[in-house]
Amino acid sequence: MTIFVCSADGRRLAVRDSGNPAGYPVVYLHGTPGSRVGPFPRGRVLYELGVRLISFDRPGYGGSERKRGRRVADAAWDVKAIADELGLDKFAVVGRSGGGPHALACAALLPGRVTRAGVLVSLAPREAEGLDWFAGMAESNIHEYTTAASAPEALIAELAQTAARIKADPTSHVSTLGPEMPEADRRVVADTGIRALLAKNFAEALRQSAAGWVDDALAFCAPWGFNVSDIRVPVLLWHGENDVFSPAAHARWLAGRIPGAELWVRPNTAHFGALEVVPDMLSWLIRST
Repeated sequence: MTIFVCSADGRRLAVRDSGNPAGYPVVYLHGTPGSRVGPFPRGRVLYELGVRLISFDRPGYGGSERKRGRRVADAAWDVKAIADELGLDKFAVVGRSGGGPHALACAALLPGRVTRAGVLVSLAPREAEGLDWFAGMAESNIHEYTTAASAPEALIAELAQTAARIKADPTSHVSTLGPEMPEADRRVVADTGIRALLAKNFAEALRQSAAGWVDDALAFCAPWGFNVSDIRVPVLLWHGENDVFSPAAHARWLAGRIPGAELWVRPNTAHFGALEVVPDMLSWLIRST
């Protein structure tokens, strides 16, 4: 079920409420590009896990209005508005890929509301001290992030063209990434069901424009608006060792700076392997409830 929630500054946010209505609430922060439609476990799996999964389109994606100049930190205030509207006092958060930094924002800035945070294949902050941010990263992502930092107008034009191609054929994005994918990722996306879920996700994400994608890239390359060292809630970081889209060194850097963070790095697995472990992450998120 999709509903619309008003943010603190009056923007419309498209929100999906799924899973077990009586389950523990978990807010899902989608990838880049991405949307509220997933991909995440089927409703039956969520019901059996005892999870009420709440997802939403970040500003500029799907049915949510754009917020120009948004920072990673701003996601926390949108999540707070959604939780307030749904009457959620306490909840967990989980973010995959581009959703990872935004889940960390919620953990840092909403400590009285967020109980646990799960982070799958996330980037570290661009200014991360001691981290070679681009080491091991696919050329397409290096180009996207260097362009975001040095020539944002060029990035806008490029992603508008890419989004138009994906909108015309939502299955094309995974195929375009194919040559850069490690074998572990190719195995995951070879599954027709997963490819269909990804295509549905991309189609909804870019239904209006590439604005959300552009704003994500710009936000990742700017100061996030909070320090990960300020996080005081339990955090589990998961990463595939062979990830080339968000290299595992980013998760190791985060684990070294988030107090008490738990790190799982799985060998012979890469970026899209995160799709297969979301049920395990959800189980960890609700373990203490």
